[in-house]
Amino acid sequence: MTQHFLPGEPPIQVVLRRSARARRISLRVSRLDGRVSLTLPNGVPEREGMAFVREKEDWVRGQLTKRPDRVHVALGEDIALEGRLLRIAAGSGRLVRVEDGCLLVPGKPERMSARVQAFLKQIARERLVAASDRYAERLGRPYTRITLRDTRSRWGSCSSKGALMYSWRLVMAPAAVLEYVAAHEAAHLAEMNHSPAFWAKVEAIHGPYREQRNWLRQNGETLHRFRFGD
Repeated sequence: MTQHFLPGEPPIQVVLRRSARARRISLRVSRLDGRVSLTLPNGVPEREGMAFVREKEDWVRGQLTKRPDRVHVALGEDIALEGRLLRIAAGSGRLVRVEDGCLLVPGKPERMSARVQAFLKQIARERLVAASDRYAERLGRPYTRITLRDTRSRWGSCSSKGALMYSWRLVMAPAAVLEYVAAHEAAHLAEMNHSPAFWAKVEAIHGPYREQRNWLRQNGETLHRFRFGD
């Protein structure tokens, strides 16, 4: 991969890569981190690719302005938990707790972000383990383990060995959305594909799921706007 810059105010970094499988020039703006990626088929000169970017400059800048604003987790900011925003405030004692629309976080201010993240991960594990247990039991197929990660391109996965992986950020979405993702991944224990048979399994163990699936498609990127110390 190589990097170029699109002049202007501000200048925009463009990451260029080549693909033997690409049949045409493609341009993508990530809604998560704002990365502008230009993919060129082999044999297409870089100058031709950058000329294409310049033609699309208005579109690129428009896409960048649509990105959700970043929230650096700190005292006085809001954080999402199970679909609602809680104001982060100083707490007492030893444990993080939810009270009167606030997330009360004890300890030093410089540790606030790390403690909020640890709290969210703990709640996410509890919710996802419980949901995975429930849907795997309904399916009649056990899973082998659960791993939580901060993934950017997927909300969950199921390996051929029955290992489930989830994004811990699902705990910030409405509870029904987390439940859907758990049912989706559990259904892969029986169907390692997205065939009609797979979606029938999802509906059999979860019930109607399209509303939750659409929520993720339309709003999932907003869960990545919360930044923890980076």
